[in-house]
Amino acid sequence: MNGTMAASSHRIMLGPLVAAIDQGTSSTRFLVFNSKTAELLSHHQVEIKQSFPKEGWVEEDPKEILQSVYECMERTCEKLTQLNIDISNIKAIGVTNQRETTLVWDKETGEPLYNAIVWLDLRTQSTVERLINKTPGRNKNHLKHKTGLPISTYFSAVKLRWLMDNVDEVHQAVVSHRAMFGTVDSWLIWCLTGGKSGGVHCTDVTNASRTMLFNIHTMDWDPELCKYEKIYGLMVSIRTLGKSDLIFKNFFNIVLVFVMQCERLIQYVYVFYLKNKQCLGDQSAALVGQMCFQDGQAKNTYGTGCFLLRNTGVKPVMSEHGLLTTVAYKLGRDKPACYALEGSVAIAGAVVRWLQDNLGIIGSSEELEKLAASVGTSYGCYFVPAFSGLYAPYWEPSARGIICGLTQFTNKSHLAFAALEAVCFQTREILDAMNQDSGIPLTQLQVDGGMTSNKLLMQLQADILCIPVVKPSMPETTALGAAMAAGAAEGVSVWSLNPEDLSEVTSEKFEPQINPEESEFRYARWKKAVEKSMNWETMDSVFGIIAMLINEAAANQSLKSVL
Repeated sequence: MNGTMAASSHRIMLGPLVAAIDQGTSSTRFLVFNSKTAELLSHHQVEIKQSFPKEGWVEEDPKEILQSVYECMERTCEKLTQLNIDISNIKAIGVTNQRETTLVWDKETGEPLYNAIVWLDLRTQSTVERLINKTPGRNKNHLKHKTGLPISTYFSAVKLRWLMDNVDEVHQAVVSHRAMFGTVDSWLIWCLTGGKSGGVHCTDVTNASRTMLFNIHTMDWDPELCKYEKIYGLMVSIRTLGKSDLIFKNFFNIVLVFVMQCERLIQYVYVFYLKNKQCLGDQSAALVGQMCFQDGQAKNTYGTGCFLLRNTGVKPVMSEHGLLTTVAYKLGRDKPACYALEGSVAIAGAVVRWLQDNLGIIGSSEELEKLAASVGTSYGCYFVPAFSGLYAPYWEPSARGIICGLTQFTNKSHLAFAALEAVCFQTREILDAMNQDSGIPLTQLQVDGGMTSNKLLMQLQADILCIPVVKPSMPETTALGAAMAAGAAEGVSVWSLNPEDLSEVTSEKFEPQINPEESEFRYARWKKAVEKSMNWETMDSVFGIIAMLINEAAANQSLKSVL
């Protein structure tokens, strides 16, 4: 014990520390920053398994997500202790999360009632088509004036409707008032604040604005939206699940328990009473982390998907070119909400995983870059990875992935290059839409996310956009944004968000290296490929397949009777 006390006396004091839980689609991280310098001191990451029970279905295990958070917190605290950094100096923790992913759990047992339905999931396509068919003029933007969103499989409301209609455990829990609904942030915060023993059931405005039940003008759940078609039942459930006054709260008190092993393997429990912790959806957190606080500033995050957000200030701007209007952030109890235009791309980094896990042509993301660089061209091959339909600017769930322009000369290296180009072309589409909506073209693009470590991708992006691409030297901007928001919260105030107080960020700039004519030619070919991917999967084709299977079964039965 004397050794332990001696070690404690030599712990490094770095000023107030702020941590962030970053729960993404493919991994969970826990990161600790120095609030005075924004330096990342330590972190730990755990990958999350995805399951694909049926074509178009994407699920994750809520318990695995929660356990990954515990593991990341414990391992990070161990690493800090090994560095002689005093973890009791962590003053606040921010939470940032994959948005739209939907969970329902039992408030009495604390058990999830089904797997989390991931934002990419397509199982609700028939529900979406039914909703659109009931609108005047079959208008998918019928609710956009309130939500800022089209009616799409992307958002939480239709996922919740599916769970209530198709999972008996969920239906029974709703009827008996035991069910709780939430996005990933709600699940984590409820569990971390006590769970069935008084856990706080809440979300923040950035996540709420992605449910298709939230009015982004009144900043509250909208009764009319919730009565739309069968969604009235959803609102009844949500109010039952979590007391609507708690569901939408930016600030609350939270107790987190960190369990770690110290030098003599003696188990210590550090309890932090954290006031006014901040929660942000992952793309909002990245916008804050990139310090895009001014009207007109924008960032693009390359993760599982690709998300371009442009700050539009305190007034929501409704897109006329296929973008979403979303709540960017609200960084204080008495501060106004700020809004953003968002271009959402479903498949970016996920295409790397597909090439690795499904086709087996690469062993890692680093190998993809080497393969693509070895040829330096797609040789006329174009890849539209519409695995979950097309998101912005099309919002076309009937689209499916295609690879076209193949010849006998095409090999896996050309396909690797085409996959990277696909990410860049999709970004070009949403950037063009954003420039049209704003009327002021971006002169450079700030980027972040895991894929930005691929230098070939960043150079391709600059070439295809014909503007410079700027990558910060510290890539963890999503977690940084959550930490900044938590550190700046009322009652914590260890991180200043005043522009003059923000640390200067070092960055790497990629300048366009091809002429605009070549860029436009390649982009035009890409647009032609996108057209080919449209209207591939419709309900008529689904019914046709069902009819074919029924006829086949009937024919088999007839054959058996003859034999």
